[in-house]
Amino acid sequence: MAPNKYMQETDNNLVHTYNRFPVTLERGEGVYIYDTDGKKYLDFAAGIAVSGLGYGNQELNLALKEQIDKLMHSSNLYYNTTCGEAANALKKISGMDRVFFTNSGTEAIEGALKSARKYAWTKKTGRYEYIAMKDSFHGRSMGALSVTEHEAYRAPFEPLIPGVSFAEFNNLDSVKKLVTDKTCAIILEPLQGEGGINMATQEFMEGIRELCSEEGILMICDEIQCGMARTGEMFACQLYDVKPDIMVMAKAIGSGVPVGAFAMTQEVAEYSLVPGDHGTTYGGNPLACAAVAKTIEIFEREDMKAHVKEVGSYLAEKLDELVKEYDAVLERRGIGLIQGIRLNQPVGELTKKALKEGALIISARSDVVRLVPPLVIEKEHVDALIDVLSKVLREML
Repeated sequence: MAPNKYMQETDNNLVHTYNRFPVTLERGEGVYIYDTDGKKYLDFAAGIAVSGLGYGNQELNLALKEQIDKLMHSSNLYYNTTCGEAANALKKISGMDRVFFTNSGTEAIEGALKSARKYAWTKKTGRYEYIAMKDSFHGRSMGALSVTEHEAYRAPFEPLIPGVSFAEFNNLDSVKKLVTDKTCAIILEPLQGEGGINMATQEFMEGIRELCSEEGILMICDEIQCGMARTGEMFACQLYDVKPDIMVMAKAIGSGVPVGAFAMTQEVAEYSLVPGDHGTTYGGNPLACAAVAKTIEIFEREDMKAHVKEVGSYLAEKLDELVKEYDAVLERRGIGLIQGIRLNQPVGELTKKALKEGALIISARSDVVRLVPPLVIEKEHVDALIDVLSKVLREML
């Protein structure tokens, strides 16, 4: 694909901090995106699991337009009309008691980590250390990097925040060996996205919850990518019937409007953040909260969980067929509409070829194709994606 004027303008004005595909996207409709040349792409990336409602949802768009005409920003020095509505909606679907809005998932992770330390400080426990998981990803700010186990991300910015150790994901004994009287929180993704589409086992999730309760440690669940019905439950921890002390959310809660949140139980709220401990100029602004409230309203009314379970099962079935058909496809991973296939080789070439064939897919680590489409896809879109994958795999192999 030849660079167009939009790519050249970006290259002329920005240092290269992103590895971009050679395409400039202009508009979206349903589960499709169009580039500036009018080429149509089936989207199985959803802006990295963000655009749950797809593109051009008129009900969402109208709600945002109406809010723009009313008020976009007021700062957190004042109440606004949509913040409480959005917070109550998130509380209802998450089972948590208190919500703090941020601008992104990474910011929400920072708030969660600070809340855990403040809780320990208020309780005078002397705890300040964290246990995180290998193959984890929680963001790229200094605090989020500190609990992200990926040497390529961490190395240039060390030393990071001290007091973090990494356990083997799905190995409860590995976690227990790292617990000390200084451990204040254990943070994990119930389903690791960036780390390779790795699902926690029932035993592991229940074991972490029990361990935290017994030892006075807070359990933090990062639901940034796997939350908002993507697994077939509103949040992935609900697959296991496990309730964390702190939950982190972002991406699909705003359907493309930048917004994140961390939520906590009443117990944690009472002993953690007070005015002055944490803040954000834009977090909880009326426009972002209007997006959250309307997104949740649509998800609940349309029973998005049931839809994801149905179409996700169909996607899993079709991916399993690829595993049987191609020796290079080693396994399928995931659930609902966060799925992946692991290959016996790097998948970079496959994602590039799929782009040429009109499908947007992304990777997780170097050898896993990550499929996180808009949640409104239908079985016909799964079939179209499988056709592309099959064609590309035949060409590559």
